Amino acid sequence: MKADIDASAAGSIDLGTDLRVNRLGFGAMRITGRGVWGDPPDVSAAVKLLQRAVALGVNFIDTADAYGPETSETLIARALHPYPKGLVIATKGGLVRPGPDTWNRDARPEHLRQACEASLKRLRMDCIDVYQLHAPDPRVPLEDSIGELVRLKAAGKIRHIGVSNVNLSELTRCERLTPIVSVQNRYNLEHRQSDEVIAHCQSEGIAFLPWAPLGSGRHAARSATVRTLAAVAQRHGISTGQAAIAWLLRRSPVMLPIPGTASMEHLEENIAAAAVQLTQEDMRELG
Repeated sequence: MKADIDASAAGSIDLGTDLRVNRLGFGAMRITGRGVWGDPPDVSAAVKLLQRAVALGVNFIDTADAYGPETSETLIARALHPYPKGLVIATKGGLVRPGPDTWNRDARPEHLRQACEASLKRLRMDCIDVYQLHAPDPRVPLEDSIGELVRLKAAGKIRHIGVSNVNLSELTRCERLTPIVSVQNRYNLEHRQSDEVIAHCQSEGIAFLPWAPLGSGRHAARSATVRTLAAVAQRHGISTGQAAIAWLLRRSPVMLPIPGTASMEHLEENIAAAAVQLTQEDMRELG
């Protein structure tokens, strides 16, 4: 029953030494308009969606200045500020948006500082809990980009630093400069290129945030993997999307899925997956 849905059923995970969140969060990219551009068709519905997510036990929300751009952060503040105790907002900087469905990298130190300052204002925060480099910029030494985040942390504007869209070599370079509490890479049943990154995160106690976590779930093509997923889902009486989330949660104790949606029905379906327990046989079949 819907009254029993709670993200806490997924267990919890630590971000650094001072933040603990439920291991099923919410990704706030899809609450924007088409092409991740501008306002959503129904702003009030997006506000209610965010509020419902928190009511269902979500205490980790992932966003970025590039979502909209600016729209997602603005809606989060509108819906949830003043923020309830224990709610962690993670945002990102380092991508710029010249138009719908267009994403350009800009990880220059001066841009990251401006982006962080602007996010603080939109989110109505004095300090961002987790600030992530959205992607390395091939035109900028990674050490320069992370170095600016270290300075922002020293200035009290960032509590913890995370990275996104990195390979293992890039992650270890970042770790030489500062503690990294989270890595956000694309990862799902059919896209497992970050397996070695996850192994490293697990050994170091770093949270791994898989983006596109339902890539092999509700919206995937009917591949052999998805057919197997559908069979597992049928055995448990759940949707393929829920089975995909449950697989991620079982895949590693440092996994922190952040499925996003603009639909209240899908939000509740996703969070209900926190309570799904796949068996060893399910995991063997899914690989």
